[in-house]
Amino acid sequence: MVNKIKGLTVVDFIGGRKGIFQAITKVPAGFMIATEIGSELPSLNRWKKGALQTIQFKAEGTSHWTTVFAKKGTRVILLDQALAETIEVGTINSLFYNTNLMDHNQYKAVNAKTWADKVFVMNYSYENQFSVLNQ
Repeated sequence: MVNKIKGLTVVDFIGGRKGIFQAITKVPAGFMIATEIGSELPSLNRWKKGALQTIQFKAEGTSHWTTVFAKKGTRVILLDQALAETIEVGTINSLFYNTNLMDHNQYKAVNAKTWADKVFVMNYSYENQFSVLNQ
């Protein structure tokens, strides 16, 4: 995983464990609500722009919630590695374009060229994949 975004802390709290997720979102009236969103790793593009504030994870066998995604104003300050590995450029460009996640130096560091490319995982073009396989 590659992280060039200043001020973003990447953690590994999920670490392949099973559990349930909870999202804290801002509703149009302006207040926050907590919603249990199930046991599948959530995709960040399921919420409207600006609504998602925090994602928490409660591992099986524990009684406490651990924050795995946190926003403070327009800055994402905490992101779990499992979530980071699933984020695509299109999600950032459409829903998080006013945050620190939209960082062209980050895109360049992982060779992201399209909206379908991953933001925190190295992307290889077809030609590069072929040359890596033949080595």
